[in-house]
Amino acid sequence: MKHTKPLAWLAAIILSGGMLLGCSESEGGTEEYPNWKATNDTYFNNLYQTATKQIASGSTQWKIIANWSYNADAAKTPDTHIVVEVLKQGTGSGCPFYSDSVRVHYQGRLLPSVSYPAGRIFEQTWTGAYDTATNAPKNFLVSRLVDGFATALQHMHIGDRWRVYIPYQLGYGSKNTSNGLPACSTLIFDITLSAYARPGVALPTRAQRFVWIEE
Repeated sequence: MKHTKPLAWLAAIILSGGMLLGCSESEGGTEEYPNWKATNDTYFNNLYQTATKQIASGSTQWKIIANWSYNADAAKTPDTHIVVEVLKQGTGSGCPFYSDSVRVHYQGRLLPSVSYPAGRIFEQTWTGAYDTATNAPKNFLVSRLVDGFATALQHMHIGDRWRVYIPYQLGYGSKNTSNGLPACSTLIFDITLSAYARPGVALPTRAQRFVWIEE
């Protein structure tokens, strides 16, 4: 599947915010993340509406998925969902459970800010070009990831590559993190699911036959 270009008009919103203080801002000096809460709220709400229209028109490139732990009555607002842009469709038939372990290639970034016009990359499993043949994925327990990431994984098949947009309510919330991420940050993850294992199976350093569910 062909990769899509970023939504340029949504990115422009990020640079057009006013001067109201967001929940991650400080007074005085040059602020890296000005008006951050409002910027992130506006971005995600507009993205949600765009994805809704794309899905209604028959597009299979976009998905809106409710947080894994919410029932239909609780998941009524955009911030109770993640938005997914499908970059590549895998061939696997099953999906990980919340109790499973996974092996993934991923990159996490924030929305554009003063010093990071493309968004600050805060974590990734590759440097340079994306190439699953040479990049080293990481192993995680689904249950130990933020809700938005865990939600995405439980709907992915082996070989899927998704760009996942996570509202801060399903990410790191409204407080600054210990590794320097500002409060109220939308998280944008590029995720490829390589393999997953059922509970009780020790995570090997390399995928092993009959241990990992892998293609």
